[in-house]
Amino acid sequence: MNDMSPSSPVIKVLDHGAADQWDAFVLSHERATFFHRAGWKEVIERSFGHRCHFLYAERAGAVSGVLPLVHVKSALFGSSLVSNAFCVYGGPVARDPTSLAALDREAQDLAQSLGVDYLEYRLRDAEHPDWASNSELYATFRKALDPEAEKNLQAVPRKQRAMVRKGIKAGLTGQIDRDIGRFFRIYSESVRNLGTPVFGRRYFETLKAVFGSDCEVLTVAQGDRALASVMSFTFRDEVLPYYGGGLPEARGVAAYDFMYWEVMRRACEDGIRVFDFGRSKRGTGAFSFKKHWGFEPEALHYEYKLLKASEIPSVNPLNPKYRLYIALWKRLPLAMANRIGPVVARALG
Repeated sequence: MNDMSPSSPVIKVLDHGAADQWDAFVLSHERATFFHRAGWKEVIERSFGHRCHFLYAERAGAVSGVLPLVHVKSALFGSSLVSNAFCVYGGPVARDPTSLAALDREAQDLAQSLGVDYLEYRLRDAEHPDWASNSELYATFRKALDPEAEKNLQAVPRKQRAMVRKGIKAGLTGQIDRDIGRFFRIYSESVRNLGTPVFGRRYFETLKAVFGSDCEVLTVAQGDRALASVMSFTFRDEVLPYYGGGLPEARGVAAYDFMYWEVMRRACEDGIRVFDFGRSKRGTGAFSFKKHWGFEPEALHYEYKLLKASEIPSVNPLNPKYRLYIALWKRLPLAMANRIGPVVARALG
């Protein structure tokens, strides 16, 4: 399948012995992201049982490109090959066009052999104008940070800055948690209230175990009462507050606003230079919330090589067909939602 001439890359499948080389490449490549890290293979396989095909190109004995792929197969939503599943960014990254093209070809051949409905790349920049795309659905929000925390607060629009100060005046504190106990209790209730199936506790425990100090939980409390919590990822000089939630009473004291400011403030102290607010769907409250912080949306280009599928998937809360299910999910007892949710969530990818 691969051109084996000396100048051509060889495509290999990641094993434990090549993980360090893989991650060294990812850390050094400007277009690579936290979601390209080798650890996602272990996280996804242990947490969801999906088979991962993490491909890498090798030239002259060195990694020249990577492409993390996950085969998401379910009775609910069909079969797909995704880079990278359960993540907001992905797709192939390489040092040279030849390695990039070789990874892309291998992924398309793999998609055909697995018989999936489609191959999906989650990209910050468009790469395949001939593929189907839903670039109007998601946007990401990224912003450079000033080394001085107070300058970043002053750069926040006035009304949003007032919400942060409201949280400060309410006596809120940010506390780093060593485990996910408080986070999962708050987060699972928060997503249930939104009508969304929650990932299982094991997933978050595995993220902490695999990524170590690059995966941090910050919980916001008022006195002894924990109100909001967020799990953030650190990658190079970037911080990504990725999974966050709050209890209903969090809004009254601006705990959400204080929480993200606290992540930003601590990041400045740690020398972080980019705050990645993550993706949101256009037309949602989360999208508006991030704009209120002064962040400008950047379109995400989710591209689909359609194979058995005749159109791009639309598995998201904005799809009217899921409106009834979302309404019913909001009414589930929390214990039941936490028991059923992981079964559904693992199929979403």
